[in-house]
Amino acid sequence: MKSTNQRGASPAPTSVAFKLSPVAAGCAMLLSAISGSAYAQDATAGQAADAPVIQTVKVSGIRRGIEDAISVKKNSESIVEAISAEDIGKLPDVSIAESLSRLPGVAAQRVAGRAQVLSIRGLAPDFSTTTLNGREQASTGDNRSVEYDQYPSELINGAVVYKTPDASLVGQGLSGTVDLQTVRPLEFPGRTMAINVRGEKNSLGKQNAGYHDKGYRLSGIYIDQFNNRTLGVALGYARLDSPGQYQKWSSWGYGFDPKTGSTTGLANSGNEIDAGSTKQTRDGLMAVLQWKPTRDFQSMVDTYYSKFDSDTTIRGMQFGTGNWMKDLTYTNPVFGSYNGTQVLQSATVGGIKPVLRNDLNTNRDKLFAIGWNNKLRMNEDWTGMADFSYSKADRQDMILETYAGASGNDSAKIVRDNNTGLPQVTTGLNYADPSIVKLSDSGGWGQDGYVKYPQVTDKLKSARFSAKRGLDGMFSNLDVGVNFTKRDKTRQSAEMLVNLKNGRAPIGVPSNLIQDPTSLGFAGIPGILSYDIMGAVNSLYTLTPKIHQDIYNKDWLVSEKVSTAYAKVGIDDTWGVPVKGNFGVQMIHTNQSSNAFNVDTNGLNKPKSVDEGTSYNDFLPSLNLNFDLGSEQHVRFGLGKTMARPRLDQLRASSSASVDTTKLTWTGDGGNPKLKPWRANAIDLTYEKYFDKSTYFSAATFYKKLSTYIYDQIVPFDYTSYPNDGVTPKSNIGTLKQPANGTGGSIKGVELSGSIDGKVLWTGLDGFGATGSISRTKSEIAPDGPGTTGALPGLSRTVSNVQFFYEKSGYSARVTRSERSNFRGEVTGFGADRTFTDIKGAAQVDFQLGYEFKEGQYKGLSLLFQVINANDAAYQTTLSNGTLKVPGEYTKYGRTMLLGLNYKM
Repeated sequence: MKSTNQRGASPAPTSVAFKLSPVAAGCAMLLSAISGSAYAQDATAGQAADAPVIQTVKVSGIRRGIEDAISVKKNSESIVEAISAEDIGKLPDVSIAESLSRLPGVAAQRVAGRAQVLSIRGLAPDFSTTTLNGREQASTGDNRSVEYDQYPSELINGAVVYKTPDASLVGQGLSGTVDLQTVRPLEFPGRTMAINVRGEKNSLGKQNAGYHDKGYRLSGIYIDQFNNRTLGVALGYARLDSPGQYQKWSSWGYGFDPKTGSTTGLANSGNEIDAGSTKQTRDGLMAVLQWKPTRDFQSMVDTYYSKFDSDTTIRGMQFGTGNWMKDLTYTNPVFGSYNGTQVLQSATVGGIKPVLRNDLNTNRDKLFAIGWNNKLRMNEDWTGMADFSYSKADRQDMILETYAGASGNDSAKIVRDNNTGLPQVTTGLNYADPSIVKLSDSGGWGQDGYVKYPQVTDKLKSARFSAKRGLDGMFSNLDVGVNFTKRDKTRQSAEMLVNLKNGRAPIGVPSNLIQDPTSLGFAGIPGILSYDIMGAVNSLYTLTPKIHQDIYNKDWLVSEKVSTAYAKVGIDDTWGVPVKGNFGVQMIHTNQSSNAFNVDTNGLNKPKSVDEGTSYNDFLPSLNLNFDLGSEQHVRFGLGKTMARPRLDQLRASSSASVDTTKLTWTGDGGNPKLKPWRANAIDLTYEKYFDKSTYFSAATFYKKLSTYIYDQIVPFDYTSYPNDGVTPKSNIGTLKQPANGTGGSIKGVELSGSIDGKVLWTGLDGFGATGSISRTKSEIAPDGPGTTGALPGLSRTVSNVQFFYEKSGYSARVTRSERSNFRGEVTGFGADRTFTDIKGAAQVDFQLGYEFKEGQYKGLSLLFQVINANDAAYQTTLSNGTLKVPGEYTKYGRTMLLGLNYKM
């Protein structure tokens, strides 16, 4: 039997040849128009800063945000992209991840319909780092990468994406580094206050009882200066109460089934049809205290706190139609061609036994960060800096399942959409009838429900000391420093069987627990029985701890101590043309360790605690040059060595093993606390032309050669210290499947980007403008090991963004379109562990209308209407079997509409 499954992947790309989609063609036309324009304006070049900082905005609006971001890009020593707040507390999108995903070479992966994690230049979130005000942050996930929905866009003043390494940038990633920035109160001209209020509605409507399809966003920020402008204070608060709704179908896979009457056609092996409702609440707090008593000394303390709670109820039906089901029958099967392969499109299927699910998932996330920065000009030559920070993240989840069903089998007519896979199902029984549906183990899984309680705690402390002085000659300045970081991340999981109290006999749902039926009408099912999930669990079920060796594998502690020393010289000279930049080196020592369990997979011995680890050194040189060709033209060149530390869950010391009773050899699998980083040599080249402060064109190319890549390998392993299950092995040397350092590869790409003010083309277009970018990336990395063809996680070969806007006389309008091609994405799989799936490319369209009162009694007030995902784009995945790809999941999250006002005083 041949079948497809979710572990399949698309073949590796073989060419970087361009094939322009409509939006890509639009971007190319936009960039061509910019480069062909005769308009130019003289401007004084700004001095490059040590780290780009978004400056205070005195004029608000779309154009001002674009101008400030262009200014950061133009004046940076490194190759960077930037976003800037259009006004205080007002980034251009509803989330910081949405804004970042519109930058050239950056793509977002959506989780539950919202942008949550980012890929930079085709590499997964594992390869980049995110800092807040220049400091590494703890994260609520199992890995290092942050989840951007923890950071309210209303409290972020701007962000910079570093695409090339810089020796003074501590904790930088291999693919790039994102620095989120909050306000600095002494940079504002006076007291500033802003309030933002928005109502929110989801177009799908309420999918489950007990939830709403309406929510709100509320934020406020206060900035002031005291003591003759020597003391600055900034306080911000953001509240999110957001509904989430979705309609989902997914497949268990595909295979050949002779019962269909076809010896070659594929049939779907099972269906899951769900309707989900989510209530998300987030409270974010930001506080900054900046003190500058003299021109030679300043001190700043900034704190950030976020509490994110999410409750999701999922109700649905699932049933198998696989060839292993002996009672299954097919009547009137009809096959159709899908990419040249015959796939079952419709039939009446008998012998099915649907399982009804009433599930509840809760997430309780907390994030806290504080930093204290001090700068002192010690004399005419030297300026010293000391920075201390602490960051902590906590996550507590509950993943609860309960099952129900009818006592006997059923039949259903199933007609599936050949493009999306979404079926229309007509069942014989009414699954909303409480006299038919009983709480039970209707799937025969040996339990009436199940619950998991994964938890994560991440703590990160750091201290940094540096000194900088000006120099004469070719080298303009010298910057030296050290940084010390300590990180401890713990993951734990408890799991329990959820069984009915009455000897696990099926039981009807008490009338006081029954809720309105949940409609699955999007898949042809008018309704299924719904009930108060926690009310049922608390009154009808018994929870018994599940003891299983695999659960111990999910408990681990990883600790890291990282010491970084760096030296960097600024370059300011004339090499035929004026050139600026920097050259530097980082010297890094890493000491890592893990505490976890070694377990016997047969369960005959108690797990054994184990501590393992290693240490290593890295030497990372970097060079950034900016050649001024005149007429506002710049050529930038970057060269450097970069690294990304392994995923924290890959560093776990836990493993499970046993002796094969037939071969009498040890086998096992687990983590690897002795992993070394991903390492790469990188080269970047860009050309930039600036026509005025809001119009530019840029063309960039990059190449990264990874000297090593981490993938699962089967390696010899000494099991002498492992608990034995009583079977005597031939040798204590066996095999262990674990992540290990192996062969690397390369990734390369090109990026085009630009922005244009309409009046550059024609004065009649005053007020109109556009921005756009397109990137094309090719990988020659085999992420699953040499000889494999799996796609590189996070890589979309083509990513494009285009924005058209109008802003004049208080009126504003904006339409944006973001698109990324197919990619292999990381998702939460069975057992709350990570897995990969092939996600289909998609385009999302957003638009916004606004009006700002420029004068009169309402001056400072602006009105706003937004639609997110205006084209109602779906989330889709595919299952693979060689070159064949068939639908795997189809989920609609609907449109999100927001109406609100902003008031600034």
